[in-house]
Amino acid sequence: MNTHEELLEVVNEEGKIIQTLPRSVIHGNPLLMHRVVHILVFNNDGALLFQKRSMNKDVAPGKWDTSVGGHVNARETIEEAARREMEEELGITSCALKFLYSYIHSNPYETELVYTYSCIYAGGIKFNQEEIDEVRFLGIVEIRENIGKGVFSDNFEDEFKMYMNKAR
Repeated sequence: MNTHEELLEVVNEEGKIIQTLPRSVIHGNPLLMHRVVHILVFNNDGALLFQKRSMNKDVAPGKWDTSVGGHVNARETIEEAARREMEEELGITSCALKFLYSYIHSNPYETELVYTYSCIYAGGIKFNQEEIDEVRFLGIVEIRENIGKGVFSDNFEDEFKMYMNKAR
């Protein structure tokens, strides 16, 4: 194991911590559910900020994805992870987070317990160019027109359905 490798906590459906393992052990094993945060960043007009995932990413390269998304590290609270990821990915250090909902997202290589927040942000964005190729705001109509067309990550499409059903 790489001594600098990210450590994640394996959790049950209620978010109770079962054990701590390296990211490389958890990714690739959908039986080991781990926590992630998503933040839907809106502008004052209600448009949603998207990030275009770097072509170097192992999951959904080149796809438009949730404004912010990342793992909750070992011994980190959900909100601490949300704030850390928002700063790391977009350079945003101040945005009032509102918890929306949580859900389980599963695919052939991983299972995530997702905690979704939203915020309204009108400031500047300095995105992480190692992880993100581009950022762009899209309105709800434009999002709906592109669902199911291979434009967005599968993860975002699941997130959007959840958002439309639960948060609006």
